[in-house]
Amino acid sequence: MPLETMTGSSQIQNVKDARPQLKAVLGPTNTGKTHLAVERLCAHSSGIIGFPLRLLAREVYDRVVAIKGPKEVGLITGEERIMPPGARWLLCTAESMPLDREVAFLALDETQLGADRDRGHVFTDRLLHARGREETMILGSESLKPLVRSLLPEAEIITRPRFSRLSYAGPKKLSRLPPRTAIIAFSADDVYAIAELMRRHCGGAAIVMGNLSPRTRNAQVALYQSGEVDYIVATDAIGMGLNMDISHVAFAGLGKFDGQKRRRLIIPEMAQIAGRAGRHQKDGTFGVALSPGDNPEFIQDEIDRIEEHRFQPLGSLYWRNRDLDYASPADLLASLEENPPRAELRPSPLADDHAVLRNLANDPAIAPLANGEAGTRRLWEACGLPDFRSTGPEFHARLVGRLFTHLADGAIPTQMIADDVARLDSVQGNIASLSSRLSAIRTWTYVANRADWVEDPVHWAERARSVEEKLSDALHTQLVERFVDRKASKMLRERGKAGRASDLEVAEDGTASIFGEPVGRITGFRFAADPAVRSGDKKKFLTAAEAILPAEWQKRALAMVDAPDEALELGLKSGEVPAILWRGGPLATLVRGRGLLTPDLKLDPSVARLDAVLREKVRLRVQSFVRDAIAHVLAPLVRINEAAFSPSTAPALRAVLAPLAEASGVLPRPALSEGLAALDPDARKTIRSLGITVGSLMLFHPGLLKPAPMRLRLALCAIRSGEKMPPVPMLGLSLLDRPAPDLAAAALIAGYFPFDGQMLRIDLLERIALKIHEQRQGHTPFLPDAKLAASIGVGGATFDRVLRAIGFVPVQAEQAGQWRWRGLRHAAPIVRTEKPRRRKPNRKAI
Repeated sequence: MPLETMTGSSQIQNVKDARPQLKAVLGPTNTGKTHLAVERLCAHSSGIIGFPLRLLAREVYDRVVAIKGPKEVGLITGEERIMPPGARWLLCTAESMPLDREVAFLALDETQLGADRDRGHVFTDRLLHARGREETMILGSESLKPLVRSLLPEAEIITRPRFSRLSYAGPKKLSRLPPRTAIIAFSADDVYAIAELMRRHCGGAAIVMGNLSPRTRNAQVALYQSGEVDYIVATDAIGMGLNMDISHVAFAGLGKFDGQKRRRLIIPEMAQIAGRAGRHQKDGTFGVALSPGDNPEFIQDEIDRIEEHRFQPLGSLYWRNRDLDYASPADLLASLEENPPRAELRPSPLADDHAVLRNLANDPAIAPLANGEAGTRRLWEACGLPDFRSTGPEFHARLVGRLFTHLADGAIPTQMIADDVARLDSVQGNIASLSSRLSAIRTWTYVANRADWVEDPVHWAERARSVEEKLSDALHTQLVERFVDRKASKMLRERGKAGRASDLEVAEDGTASIFGEPVGRITGFRFAADPAVRSGDKKKFLTAAEAILPAEWQKRALAMVDAPDEALELGLKSGEVPAILWRGGPLATLVRGRGLLTPDLKLDPSVARLDAVLREKVRLRVQSFVRDAIAHVLAPLVRINEAAFSPSTAPALRAVLAPLAEASGVLPRPALSEGLAALDPDARKTIRSLGITVGSLMLFHPGLLKPAPMRLRLALCAIRSGEKMPPVPMLGLSLLDRPAPDLAAAALIAGYFPFDGQMLRIDLLERIALKIHEQRQGHTPFLPDAKLAASIGVGGATFDRVLRAIGFVPVQAEQAGQWRWRGLRHAAPIVRTEKPRRRKPNRKAI
């Protein structure tokens, strides 16, 4: 129910005339205690709530701002202070509660933390002394009830039942944990190790640890809450009131180091963490997570107590004297170590500020600066600096001492702050280095929020916060990059849904995205996982895609069947089997058929997996494309082939045309010399009508020497021989100089004539032969026209070899170094393929 509605409900009493009330609202997690406190806060004219975590204080601050407006609400924590003038409702951490401020309502959350070794004395102090003018509310677990009765006999105790049921679900492997699970570990190393395993198995996890900056923790929680990941790996800090949508809590361990020794969690601690599962009326479960390392086990008594919310009452709370003697550091230490006034209270263990004071009290460099009440108070303020770096009291005391030497004289030097903040203002490095810088900058954020510690607190608070936010964002980015695979996470969440083609998007370049996440490329009917994906994740991607891709294949098959010829192409790449391509992928390869011009098809395996009806439609469409392509590109060869096998063709002509067709339209003349001699005039006329050139060396059709027909002829010849596509002479290259053996063999089929280590395209060779034959007079030696060499782009030496190849020999040397040539008696005559062109008369001359 919205807070705006709840504040007007019958649960809210008129507080104007009420006497001061002290209430203890006790119960397990998920009882709405915090929600009730916020409701009561908003019902009063002013108020304060103290929380165990800055993150929780910020969360509730945002909720109250939405109700009261930003000018009416303040936030006070060790590292952040938002205090509009006249703010009436304050959300704070327990340590930062302004106890000297009079407010109508005051509440303290998670009061059972008075039993915590590190911070217990703070919560106990607030329990005993923090009061609202009209109403005070103590929130905590039922284990606090006997102590509340004893220490606060005037308090009204209200017990609230849990809204939902919490039950034990047993042990589960990490890879089998249900979505919306929080996995609890008790060290940073374990958190990172488990997060890496979750990335491999489940697409990733968010991370929450106490040493993360609040902004980074917020971003990680938002990552989980938004549903980008279904898992969160956290330390036991998650048990301190963070409101998240968690269905299951899995313990990766049941022991932790408490600052002095490693021990097993006590049942209330287990329950506090397990109770994060389930929200409002939604039941929750808890269990253990089985991993390659430690595999903890609950005992039955622990399970029963957690499920039934039966915990042994707390026997005492930690206490520390609040009436301190600031006469000297020694007197301050003595007052801190006074014994509690009641049996329900026990002396607080050595807290961080107390331990730092002990270290500095006897420091000869510090003692002279901390003389008198003012100096001692200043030293005690400095000792309250949190150990964000987690270095321990001894090393932390060195930092505090360094700062105190300046605070004793007034304020920390601006240049000192500027240099250190500038050094930390870098987002380079890995997770460890960013975390280290964040811990250091959080120190300066805390310092800058103490108005009497720095000369320009507003500027330096903003500067430190800016660097902290930049580092926090960089750390969040690195955590996501390392421990979250967004593609896998999104697909795994959708795996259980029925596959629909609409779930898949394919860009023009073939990039495939499922649920908006790029996962690979689709070419034709083939899917390839993104190569940037780590090899361990490919199985997840393929598994998630299997439910969707079949619908896409069917959609593509129908599109391919209706596609125009322009959408298909012949894949004639050297070194590969000739194939038919569509949208960049193979549909089929060409294999030997009944004849050169009628190859068969072998469907690609990606097409063969289609159902029989679609597969046959694809096959017929590809077959039609191949037939039409051959008919169009090799039209001259098709006509030669039809004439060769036509019943009306004379046997003598068939003897010439059939071998030429089988040779793909190019054949040496000597192989057909007898057949050519037997042709009658009608047959020769037929040859001319087919466009065939009967040259001195070769029979060929000029149209078949163009790039596209040449490439397709080579492909068909390779298919007939059961070979891959051979190399093809470079486009526009008429002369091959010492070609490689495989290129030379292909060039012979393509229409090149070999001579003395070189090869010349036969149409150019025959053009030269025709010109030479027209120039000479019988066998009389003659001097060839020099322009002929230039016309084919060759030098003199190459031209001489060409002349020898077409049947001429040098007979006499000239003074200029040129040869005269004469033809051999056996040189064959040239047969023109077309009638000589008639020259048009010059009408102007007429």
